[in-house]
Amino acid sequence: MDRTLVLVKPDGVERRLVGRILARIEDKGLRLAALKGLRMSQEQAKRLYAPHEGKGFYAKLVRFMTSGPIVAMVWEGPKASAICRKLMGATFGPNAEPGTIRGDFGISKSFNLVHGSDSPESADREIPVFFGKEEILEHVACDQAWLHDGDEDLR
Repeated sequence: MDRTLVLVKPDGVERRLVGRILARIEDKGLRLAALKGLRMSQEQAKRLYAPHEGKGFYAKLVRFMTSGPIVAMVWEGPKASAICRKLMGATFGPNAEPGTIRGDFGISKSFNLVHGSDSPESADREIPVFFGKEEILEHVACDQAWLHDGDEDLR
């Protein structure tokens, strides 16, 4: 079973899109394993975006992500990272397909509403930036047999 990190960024929180974003992922069939609202610290932003350090957009991204509240979530399910990234759409709102989070709610290149781990390996690095192991719920939801093909390990 894969886990992935999803963040509703400050622009998504300020625009009151948290519930709609959460519902889209939940409606797809992934299971919410952890959720919290917080104001991202400089340290957390630098850890999260460490792979981008030195790039031209890095300082602006850190400043944006620490500018207001965010909502951090851990989602579980087969191919969770790939599914969430597809639901989010292309990074830049103007390029995102209708039906995706960014395609339906975003028109900005800078303010793109959500962050999602781009792979299971990234999720393994990113989740601990926001959640301790004790904060992630371990259970199998009662509807899992109706959402998956049966060949995935559901714990």
